[in-house]
Amino acid sequence: MANPTESYTSSLISLQEALDKLLATPAAITGTETIALTDAAGRITATPVISPINVPPFDNSAMDGYGFRLSDWDGKTPLPVAGRALAGVPFKGELPAGQCVRIMTGAPVPKGVDTVVMQEEAKVSDAGITFTAGITAGQNIRRTGEDIAQHSEVLPAGTKLAAAQLPLIASLGLAELSVVRKLKVAVFSTGDELQAVGQPLGDGQIYDTNRFAVRLMLEKLGCDVIDLGVIPDNPDILRATFEKADAQADLVISSGGVSVGEADYTKQILDEIGKINFWKLAIKPGKPFAFGKLNNAWFCGLPGNPVSTTVTFYELVQPLIARLSGFSQWQPPMRFKAVTTTPLKKSSGRLDFQRGIAGVNESGQMVVKTTGDQGSHIFSSFSLANCFIVLERERGAVAAGETVEIEFFNHLLKND
Repeated sequence: MANPTESYTSSLISLQEALDKLLATPAAITGTETIALTDAAGRITATPVISPINVPPFDNSAMDGYGFRLSDWDGKTPLPVAGRALAGVPFKGELPAGQCVRIMTGAPVPKGVDTVVMQEEAKVSDAGITFTAGITAGQNIRRTGEDIAQHSEVLPAGTKLAAAQLPLIASLGLAELSVVRKLKVAVFSTGDELQAVGQPLGDGQIYDTNRFAVRLMLEKLGCDVIDLGVIPDNPDILRATFEKADAQADLVISSGGVSVGEADYTKQILDEIGKINFWKLAIKPGKPFAFGKLNNAWFCGLPGNPVSTTVTFYELVQPLIARLSGFSQWQPPMRFKAVTTTPLKKSSGRLDFQRGIAGVNESGQMVVKTTGDQGSHIFSSFSLANCFIVLERERGAVAAGETVEIEFFNHLLKND
């Protein structure tokens, strides 16, 4: 007799298949804007960043020490000091023959100087300066354009700007940048049982944590969020909300309503006003996830359970937003091997994202343990965890001591 569970799960598409479909069609938005460098953190470059100058813009000293012509040093005769070269206060003119110059780090190398010796390897006397170590021509001089050549590409288009990139751009003297405009994302939750955070709960109501969590993650991803609130289980209102969102946004994200309950209208309406590319995934939590296209905007329908919403956003919506935003260097999260110190409950049939706490034991081995109950309604598991324990689709229960794969949270879910 056929196993009904096996038949059911075989009809679900894998996470990788879903990602392939999700990223195959959408192109990056094309709108751009010019903004101040001071406002560019988290934005995506719309065009390559080209350096207008050489960096450094002139030959300069890498050390505090003495600069001279190597041909003037005979290995014993002191070189008189002709003057000083400081950062911002250069030595004027060409270095006289047979002399040296006191030079500080960052100072322009005077004309005629081809070598710098650090002060720790120099001996000062009334007669001048002698050197106590071996010397190589050209040592301790940072050459013009050694870091960045004028007219060279410093950063490609599609680069996300952060602390590693912005000071680099500042070193080029660029005060403004062309960046991709912010992705406009409309978000709403569906369900008569939902109440906005801060309002009193009525009979049978719960707080709408899903929209709150999605909005926070969207803001961390630099999106322009259009919050449409909680939409009741009314097909006419829901249809009007979709039409409004489609007219305003590049991407529409709903939470709830993509299951098969009597009041789950989202899929029904999408079949009427748009196209669903896929629905139902072989992952846990997060099976009822819909992706498709409205007239204008792309659409992601997230499950109603809080953990399922967060997992599907993290694993599927995050890379989609990177694609739509023009972030060409986005990479999927890396996975690492770890030994579980606690048993893990699982049934075969779906790829499982359990919340875990990973670290290194006294032997230097990566280990992980469960946060406890893994129900799709137990959102407190995220506040305890620092990673997903990713269990293969066909794997069953896992005993303590077995090796598993883990995926550390990135900035969307990390506490820091």
